[in-house]
Amino acid sequence: MFKEFKEFALKGNVIDLAVGIIIGAAFNKVVQSLVTDIIMPPVGMLLGKMDLSAMFVNLSGKQFETLAEAKKAGAATLNYGLFINTLVDFVIMAFVVFIMVKQINRLKRATPAAPAPETKECPFCLSTVPLAATRCCQCTSQI
Repeated sequence: MFKEFKEFALKGNVIDLAVGIIIGAAFNKVVQSLVTDIIMPPVGMLLGKMDLSAMFVNLSGKQFETLAEAKKAGAATLNYGLFINTLVDFVIMAFVVFIMVKQINRLKRATPAAPAPETKECPFCLSTVPLAATRCCQCTSQI
């Protein structure tokens, strides 16, 4: 059983998948940083100097100034600002994956088309004659 597992784990596809997951996780961190540290602060400034990630709706009925205070108190909150950040993350990731797949598909080599036939069969004697021929060279029939 260990031998079978070793063969499975060392197959190229499993290694490729592991590398893809690791690179994907690192790329996710880069996109999250891009959204939270680069994109959302200017958007917040345009919307009236607000931090979107700190926007929430308090469901507990108590008053909290910040999301951190509400979380510390264990209050139920709807964190729509964090949801907006996550949505922007998703849109950027989806766009990047779209561009990557589009480029990969463009780089794939097209399968060569089958060559056009250069000969045809005589319907009378079934011999092979050139495609442009109007008479069969074997039976002299009109083709």
